[in-house]
Amino acid sequence: MPSFVKRRDFLNTARRPVRSDFDRPERKAFDMSTPQLTRLGSLKGVAQFQEHVRSLQLSIPCDTEIVCGADSPLRKPLVCGKVKIGNRIAVQPMEGWDGTPDGHPTEHTVRRWKRFGQSGGKLIWGGEAVAVSHQGRANPHQLVITEQSQTGLAGLRAVLIEEHRRTTGSDEGLLIGLQLTHSGRFCRPNAHDKPEPRILYHHPILDRRLGLTRDYPILSDGEIGAIIEQFHRAAKMTQELGFDFVDIKHCHGYLGHEFLSAHTREGKYGGSFENRTRFLREVVHGIRSVAPGLHIGVRFSAFDSVPFRPDPELSVNGKLGPGIPEPQQNLIPYRWGFGIKENDPTQMDLTETTRFLSLLEELGIRLVNITAGSPYYNPHVQRPALYPPSDGYQPPEDPLIGVARQMDATRRMKQKFPTLIFVGTAYTYLQDYLPNVAQAALNEGWVDLIGIGRMALTYPELLWDASIGDTVEHKRICRTFSDCTTAPRKGLPSGCYPLDSYYKNSDHATQLKVAKAQP
Repeated sequence: MPSFVKRRDFLNTARRPVRSDFDRPERKAFDMSTPQLTRLGSLKGVAQFQEHVRSLQLSIPCDTEIVCGADSPLRKPLVCGKVKIGNRIAVQPMEGWDGTPDGHPTEHTVRRWKRFGQSGGKLIWGGEAVAVSHQGRANPHQLVITEQSQTGLAGLRAVLIEEHRRTTGSDEGLLIGLQLTHSGRFCRPNAHDKPEPRILYHHPILDRRLGLTRDYPILSDGEIGAIIEQFHRAAKMTQELGFDFVDIKHCHGYLGHEFLSAHTREGKYGGSFENRTRFLREVVHGIRSVAPGLHIGVRFSAFDSVPFRPDPELSVNGKLGPGIPEPQQNLIPYRWGFGIKENDPTQMDLTETTRFLSLLEELGIRLVNITAGSPYYNPHVQRPALYPPSDGYQPPEDPLIGVARQMDATRRMKQKFPTLIFVGTAYTYLQDYLPNVAQAALNEGWVDLIGIGRMALTYPELLWDASIGDTVEHKRICRTFSDCTTAPRKGLPSGCYPLDSYYKNSDHATQLKVAKAQP
């Protein structure tokens, strides 16, 4: 035990399996007659949080005291070959809804990137999901990387670096990437209420949700080849703009992720594992050719789940019920997922996840960002929250179970691939106890860097403040109200409407209240 830690509490050190309704399909939903879920903000200190974790029989490491200054695990540099990162704080990529119709940044976008710099994090994992083409946008205000938008993207990088220097005193060890994406099935390039899906295969559940007929066209191999070339061009421009790496997005149901689950697709991009990863290999090989020396990272959903829906039996008075899995009895073996069991798609199976990481290692990719699921069809798996987005469902489990599930998957993969650099996800839900768990997870070797996403919208400096011994501003901590999801889906700019005064007192906040009141 390190001498500088007065007391360490590692909850459930036997590391019992993470238990949840997600893992026990015989319990279809959270019993709404039970007491309400515990709000983490109501707990009185770390000891109560630790006891709450024990009561849920979860394995989440948590330090009682925070180490400050140079001895802080959050401040420890990381060096892996040519990759050098000055501390263990990372900013996750997010899909922005505040660009112009032609994909350029606006003042809202600039402000968010300033906050990314204020985080003190030395790894900026994309900061933004940037589409490689207009047709590949997830929303009509997402940034697009084109010849015309390069000046704006360069400006975002510049303001981030300026704010980072102001916060930390130096940009030494700062690694900035850009997440390149094509939204595939979830493309909405022209209007937020007009889906324009670009699909790789027909999905028996998601096709029905999007109203896709059996003869709806799937992307041809030739169209896929053109998209691959768009990634190559985008990566070349990214390097010319001074970014250190690109992320080839493979998560959350978007195009890269859908390739991994294309078991039913015929031809060279579907069926076998080799075919389902051909897209990634061809993108990587092309980038290495046109942008030599540019680092490559991959953020991917390490496991998924069958889509969930609100329980109709418990949806009353306009309030959506807790999430339950879509019926899948007639869909076994389930052939539309990745990282899940074919005979029970509500449970993870990390066999192919392990194989995918082996492929990344073979490709010389060291930067790996672990996430899970999709915000479109199982948000409680992807982004644990106490308050769901307006088009979602009530939590079917205590959100801490979702946090533990992602942390456990990352821990297991880090053990198998010690030379890869792993960024962990799902930490924001920990709220006041995020620094305590982050520090312990780093000390235990569960993960290499702690990624913050939603928290960066309201309190980007949280981990930096904790690591230097500054007083944590509890009123700024994200409470997972999910308005950062609901507002954009209503066509409003990205932001934290409940807590950030920039939005809280704006006309947009009023628009959000009206929009949420509508069915």
